[in-house]
Amino acid sequence: MEAIHIYGIPNCDVTKKALAWLKKEKLGYIFHDYKKEGASAKKLNEWCKQIDWTILLNKRGTTWKQLPSTIQDGIKDQATAVKIMQEYTSLIKRPVIENAGRIVTGFQEKAYAGLLLKG
Repeated sequence: MEAIHIYGIPNCDVTKKALAWLKKEKLGYIFHDYKKEGASAKKLNEWCKQIDWTILLNKRGTTWKQLPSTIQDGIKDQATAVKIMQEYTSLIKRPVIENAGRIVTGFQEKAYAGLLLKG
């Protein structure tokens, strides 16, 4: 089985739920901490091929709300969204679980099971 990657921020409650689910299911994973390791434009653009950038860009969190409106209003397309998500990694929907080239965002047990559990 290909390695499971989980991308997030360790103190994020939703990321914690996802990690707990992976542990409960006894699934190994590689954790990528956005705060320490950042997010590459290549990876963000790969994800945008599977889900729309408007979903990947987290507009519900504190980071978004604290951004000046000039920056918020400047996000018009995938390219500008990717650039801002690289600069402010807390704007990336969390967590992103990646396996075998497919992703699931947020905490979705049924989607996790469909992606990660075989049999």
